Amino acid sequence: MNRVTQHPVQGFLAALGAVAVLSIMDAVMKHLVLAIGIIAVSIWRAIVNMGISAAIFLPQRRRWPSAATLKIHVLRGILVTILAFLFFWGIGRVPLAQAIALTFIGPLIALLLAAVFLHEKIGPRSIAGSIAAFAGVLVIMFGQAQAKVGPEVMLGSAAILCSAGCYAVNIVMMRHQARIADPLEINFFQSLTVMAVWLFVMPVAGLPPALGKEWIWVVVASLMSTAGTLLYGWGYARGPASYLAVTEYSGFLWASLCGWLVFQERVSSYTLAGAVLIVGGCLLAARSKVPEPPEIDVAV
Repeated sequence: MNRVTQHPVQGFLAALGAVAVLSIMDAVMKHLVLAIGIIAVSIWRAIVNMGISAAIFLPQRRRWPSAATLKIHVLRGILVTILAFLFFWGIGRVPLAQAIALTFIGPLIALLLAAVFLHEKIGPRSIAGSIAAFAGVLVIMFGQAQAKVGPEVMLGSAAILCSAGCYAVNIVMMRHQARIADPLEINFFQSLTVMAVWLFVMPVAGLPPALGKEWIWVVVASLMSTAGTLLYGWGYARGPASYLAVTEYSGFLWASLCGWLVFQERVSSYTLAGAVLIVGGCLLAARSKVPEPPEIDVAV
């Protein structure tokens, strides 16, 4: 066991970096979903992710994790498979910035789950920051309500909301997982589980078609997914979930930028007003004083 000193600010910065990387990856995935379909991109990305994580983890010849730790890895891997499928299916039908705004209900649920299951104290500034950020989401959704949307957008929004609920559980599991395993182990067993799930589904879903010229974007998405997972694992080992969950709101800024640059999705005045509240909430939460134990155990 290695002793990992708690550094909430460093963990916060790592989580912000993870959100940035994964938000840009979302734009890549939206392109792939539109180009080759959700089943094909999910299977091919799982294959590439497995190859990348195995190349990083296996040469270290580490001991196999305990049965209890392996159970957590598998359960979270299954959860990640479900939430990713729902989210990526949704962003193929919903503007990227709106999709990210819908996911913000997840970290708010995670704050409560972290208090109940991890016995973490929720600081007043974390609460105030989350309220401010959620107010920003309401402003954005009010703006979206003024526009006429079809059934595809409504179905996509429903899928993203379901994904957000799964992600709330994922945030809490990630914090517990980071206490008993390091980021490389977490990434490897997540990739292995996701690949196993898709191998199980493949007889029903069918073999994915050849990627053609889109293969490079699948590799890019997989590399960014791996980088984001490692950053998350490193950050959540050094700060509580109730403190780091608010970093998710910064993803809206990246989604707005990518949606505008890549998909020509217009950012409305409601979106801009909501973004100000979201950023303000993140900054407020980042300044909160989080009581920490000096160290936690992390298996290697």
